[in-house]
Amino acid sequence: MYLGYYELKNYPFKTNPDPEFLWFGEKHKEALSLLKYGILKRDGFLLLTGDVGTGKTSLIRYFLKLIDSSALVATIHDPDMPAIDFFNYLTEEFKLHRVFTNKAEFLIHFKKFLLRTYSEHKSVFVIIDEAQRLNHEHLEEIRLLSNIELDDQKLINIFIIGQSEIEKILMDEKNKAIGQRITLSYHLQPLDKLETEQYIAHRLKTAGSKRGIFSVGACEEIFAISGGVPRLINSICDCALLSGYAEGKKVVDKKLINECQIDLRIPISTIRYQKK
Repeated sequence: MYLGYYELKNYPFKTNPDPEFLWFGEKHKEALSLLKYGILKRDGFLLLTGDVGTGKTSLIRYFLKLIDSSALVATIHDPDMPAIDFFNYLTEEFKLHRVFTNKAEFLIHFKKFLLRTYSEHKSVFVIIDEAQRLNHEHLEEIRLLSNIELDDQKLINIFIIGQSEIEKILMDEKNKAIGQRITLSYHLQPLDKLETEQYIAHRLKTAGSKRGIFSVGACEEIFAISGGVPRLINSICDCALLSGYAEGKKVVDKKLINECQIDLRIPISTIRYQKK
């Protein structure tokens, strides 16, 4: 609706992950470096955490494109399922063309699969997203998979991706066995004030803008309201461009941002907290 008004070719602040608009600040680069190191180290477990909307999904999608084409990867987006469903989901992801009705049968077949891929010099990765939904029983099943080894050589690499709550779950005494196996971990922080400005500028430029559109004051207010969370930044900016178009404003100012905060029902307490 507002594309022509702001001389844009595409919508710059869509909330769904879009590789065309991918932008990495230092924190995202550090997280990506850890994921790359996890490929090389192949030490079994890796943990990546971050609050809602910080860009974990975009990061993982980009990372998957970097993995060697010979590697076999299973991505589980909803790990909160019964064990046998979890096992059958893995077999589907790895194209094993089998359906199992009990754990023993699955483990026998899956071990043969891992040994075969190892003999073919292929790596096997399981990426578990939304890991904060895992409970003790889920984690024990995952640990069981990691026990399949050959001469101290890990046959499967498991990347656990989730919100901050997964850290507390792993620190629980009953989950100590798997928590101690995680040797690589990183917590993805929100953007800082400067990164927020750079993020907004990058997305506008990628969308075809030849000018900033957002005033300095607007960018500062966006950071104050969003706390540097990319998903919130996108929602606020998209709302502001639509409001600016409706009000006939070529430049998005602080007033428009405050109006969007109300329209989007972002809690006032969030703003006060971020401004401390």
